[in-house]
Amino acid sequence: MLAGEPYLADDPEIAADALRSALLNERFNATSAADPGARRAALTELLGGLGEGAEIRPPLRVDFGHRITVGPRTFVNFGAVFLDVARITIGADAQIGPNVQLLTPTHPVDPEPRRAKWEAAQPITVGDNVWLGGGVIVCPGVSIGENTVVGAGAVVTKDLPANVVAVGNPARVIRRIGEAEAAKGASPAGEAKGGGEAKGAGEEAGAAPPFP
Repeated sequence: MLAGEPYLADDPEIAADALRSALLNERFNATSAADPGARRAALTELLGGLGEGAEIRPPLRVDFGHRITVGPRTFVNFGAVFLDVARITIGADAQIGPNVQLLTPTHPVDPEPRRAKWEAAQPITVGDNVWLGGGVIVCPGVSIGENTVVGAGAVVTKDLPANVVAVGNPARVIRRIGEAEAAKGASPAGEAKGGGEAKGAGEEAGAAPPFP
């Protein structure tokens, strides 16, 4: 499993690791908002790395936890599902909207090995300052370059370069992020913080939003 090769999930060592994760995951999700110290302590024990100033709002669901690293100042909103059979690396200053799924596991297309419960996984990398809108799904083996924005509800099946806006299922690049757009503060993805929908620069002026 650690090498990314096919494996059987009923291995006793894997089962013990999954139980450890499940107990820590339950502890984190049960923490009180009035006790941020206990919340961060549980999260630090669960994950493989948690940068300074990073915040993850419960509920969170993971497979093992210790294969996830989250960079400093990254924000992850409610309902994240990070299935870390392979490594999940999230950079600094990322914004992860509600109900985002980062899914590393894969299964054989051929029915016989799938029936025999063989599995594998491919790592996911989310670069610095990436914004994933609400409900984005990132598939196994995908890397997303720094500063890229992925619109709400997109399904990312292939690598995305840095400094682009991507939308849809499967996600496709619709434009590059330039200096002029950055200066305007356009907001094409579902808002990460606060659980609402962000307004693009065009919406403020009464124009149509850049995309749904």
